[in-house]
Amino acid sequence: MEHENILITELKKLINGGTAHAGFEDAVADLPFELTGERPYGLPYSIWQLAEHIRIAQWDMLEFSKDGNHQSPKWPEEYWPKETAPANSEAWENCLKQIDQDRKAFINLIDTQDLFASIPRGTGQNILREALQVADHNAYHIAEIIVVRRLLGAWKS
Repeated sequence: MEHENILITELKKLINGGTAHAGFEDAVADLPFELTGERPYGLPYSIWQLAEHIRIAQWDMLEFSKDGNHQSPKWPEEYWPKETAPANSEAWENCLKQIDQDRKAFINLIDTQDLFASIPRGTGQNILREALQVADHNAYHIAEIIVVRRLLGAWKS
């Protein structure tokens, strides 16, 4: 039981931003709204598209982990927004809020579910695997957000 508690504590840290890299809130903190839709030359995504992709993918992994009837979006077209910028600041704020809420809900799963039990209707996945995937996926795209911010001159040094 002690080892599982250590694992749960470390998973929560990892999902919340780890200890070796910036978390999502840090990556989007103090970002001017008008930059959310900018794509630096040669990069395929804006910060909006990256944040929305994080939101959609994290939501999908959460729902897959808790609902045996969940149907995932079509890959890749339904995991990435076509528009480069949010429709308005409310859409941006809703995206940020949903990412936070779903992250907290996933952490609740880690606290309340058997990490090693197979997820119904899955192909052998369990909460541990999904938690690691959420953390890995988010960290990858959070780093991209930071790179875009650096290229736009909107990242703290």
